[in-house]
Amino acid sequence: MEYKKLGSTNIDVSLICLGTMTFGEQNSYEEAAEQMDYAVDQGVNFIDAAEMYPVPPRAETQGETERIIGRWLAARGKRDDVVLATKVAGRSLPGGDFDHLRGGPRLSREHIHAAIDSSLQRLQTDYVDLYQVHWPERITNFFGQLGYRHRDDDGIAIEETLSALGELVTTGKVRAIGISNETPWGLMEYLRLAREQDLPRVQSIQNPYSLLNRSFELGLAEMAIREQTGLLAYSPLAFGMLSGKYQGGARPAGARLTLFERFSRYSNPQSEAASDAYVALAKEAGLDPSQMALAFVNSRQFTSSNIIGATTMEQLRTNIASIDVTLSKELLGKIEDIHQQYRIPAP
Repeated sequence: MEYKKLGSTNIDVSLICLGTMTFGEQNSYEEAAEQMDYAVDQGVNFIDAAEMYPVPPRAETQGETERIIGRWLAARGKRDDVVLATKVAGRSLPGGDFDHLRGGPRLSREHIHAAIDSSLQRLQTDYVDLYQVHWPERITNFFGQLGYRHRDDDGIAIEETLSALGELVTTGKVRAIGISNETPWGLMEYLRLAREQDLPRVQSIQNPYSLLNRSFELGLAEMAIREQTGLLAYSPLAFGMLSGKYQGGARPAGARLTLFERFSRYSNPQSEAASDAYVALAKEAGLDPSQMALAFVNSRQFTSSNIIGATTMEQLRTNIASIDVTLSKELLGKIEDIHQQYRIPAP
């Protein structure tokens, strides 16, 4: 396993991070425990969760992912062996999917303190290593929206959010802070406020990044490197599209796109065509398609960690083994050729 520093901290995180949003929905405690046992045995020391997990978000299951992780940590005595990350949910619009969270979550001081205390209780720990803002308070272009349309309703100011996160660092409940689903402006605003008001610095940004969605490269890649706020890449297999299992419209039993129609972000015709091209390239090179796609994300200079997710042990073994795959210069060139044909098919 390869390790990198989390931002400018002294925290070492494995280049492969175990994502957990299926725990409590598609995966039982026993299955989740087997995944965590195996991942740690393979050198994975980074586990990522969120207060709203599992997905799809429902009031009946909210927090179950953290409860499963907490139960496993208590049973295995592994707390000091893992870098534990979780997230506070961003603003919920009226009638949204998250009204069951504190009546609609906000990124205010009150909500952030309540959220971390609830997460710590579920995780059965007194601190988390990385606490992340899951998505912005303001309405901006994230979750698949590329075009920006300005609105004056920003809600809770980033200054209040960052100040509250700083209080969590001061009390020892949080070691480092990060952001997620953010824009270049949002990242720079967090960094500006930290610098000018002596508040904690953002150490990571968790955004989507894959062969089907390289929008991170447009404005955030340089910032991630220069500002030491490395990418925690999520959806590196684009909901499994890049594994090839959905080719030809296939919908395998138990797969995410089979179970949940809402996950259509990477299923448009352009994405399907691009996925077919990448899968064909991997097979031509004698590589597993999932491993080629993950190895590409692993190879990026701005990547601090690549968040994989799996519902089966076979998938997990394949995904973790991508750490041992090195893409040749020739193969990277062919990947770029496909990228030029399908620029960002699924933002």
